Amino acid sequence: MANTKSASKRARQSPRRTLRNRSVTTNIRSLTKRNASGKAEDTRALISALDKAAKRGIIHKNVANRRKARLNKATAKAAAPASS
Repeated sequence: MANTKSASKRARQSPRRTLRNRSVTTNIRSLTKRNASGKAEDTRALISALDKAAKRGIIHKNVANRRKARLNKATAKAAAPASS
């Protein structure tokens, strides 16, 4: 049980925030899997979701930037003509 007033408030807030954050991370995971097709609208949606999650503190900003960089690298590789 929480010993202080602020700790009890945190105990009340934490489950609500966890559920909200879980839905965002699940959505990001789904968009990542959907993006395997390489469609431009899927890529834009994923980048937007990553930026919003980083802005809200759901994921760290460096994690969002790393995932976007890998996404852009994979998209460029898929779009490049096959060299022999």
